[in-house]
Amino acid sequence: MANFVVYDDRVKTLFGSAPSLELLHENQDYPFAHEAGVFIERNNTLFITSNQYNDHAAGGRKIQINRVTLSSDGSSKTKCEEINPAIITMANGGVNYLDGIVFCAQGTHSAPGGLVFMEAEPPYQTRMMVNSFHGREFNSVNDVVGHSDGSLWFTDPIYGYEQGIRPKPKLPNQVYRYDPIRGSIRAMADGFGRPNGICFSPDEKTVYITDTDWIHGDGSTDLTRASTIYAFDVVPYSGEPFLTNRRLFAMADTGIPDGIKCDVRGNVYSGCGDGVNIWSAGGVLLGKILVQGGAANFCFGRNGEIFILNENRLWRAKLADDTKGALLCI
Repeated sequence: MANFVVYDDRVKTLFGSAPSLELLHENQDYPFAHEAGVFIERNNTLFITSNQYNDHAAGGRKIQINRVTLSSDGSSKTKCEEINPAIITMANGGVNYLDGIVFCAQGTHSAPGGLVFMEAEPPYQTRMMVNSFHGREFNSVNDVVGHSDGSLWFTDPIYGYEQGIRPKPKLPNQVYRYDPIRGSIRAMADGFGRPNGICFSPDEKTVYITDTDWIHGDGSTDLTRASTIYAFDVVPYSGEPFLTNRRLFAMADTGIPDGIKCDVRGNVYSGCGDGVNIWSAGGVLLGKILVQGGAANFCFGRNGEIFILNENRLWRAKLADDTKGALLCI
């Protein structure tokens, strides 16, 4: 239980009577487990993206997508396979979409970023969904979430420029909504230092967006900058969704709140500098799953599973069986 910290007794229901944390895979050659975290139930696989690292063979910075096949018997045995689908340049966040995955492509100096759909089976065919805001290239698309109406909402901070992989920004640090049916793109929220993670509440009446301005792309940090989760109401006007009533939902006490997800009860989970932090829907810190080195992102699996991305290590936390992610509800 040392890895499971209780701040509020309500988290005990989420943890269950015997929560556990096990190491599934480790790779000290490069930080293979950084972002995305997309669980495909039908074949018990997990798709993850690495952090940036120097690829001497390619002569520059690289981000690698990995497919992790999990054991069918529930053991910690895994198979980790590097895949290289086309046009997903410098992949970051991802989300389940239709029968496949939508990845955030941050782009490069020569190729624009955007949202790319990828089939979840070999040969991993891809297609670009959107790569600009009416002709102006995105900065470096970071994270994405799907809505039940088929739209995709995503964040676009300027981290890519600060890290030297993207040209000078042409857009503010903003959040967008893309409608694949109509092909329309809208700016939904601004005023962030560095918008990062994004997710909806189970009823989709609230959207949570993390601001990770505490750390900039050059690695510099400032304790007076935002390390914050904001909540917005999703309200229809003239038949279209708008974000209103922006409010500070929670602040991470260690590092930044990066990836963010809700469970079916409406509790909010975020990958922070000390692991996965859990808040109630009212913004009260309930508990933490401590992982040394922190967690940029994570995702829910089946029946209380949470896969935690810890750079060179992939962990699986096992909570109560009825602690389920709001995205898949499994």
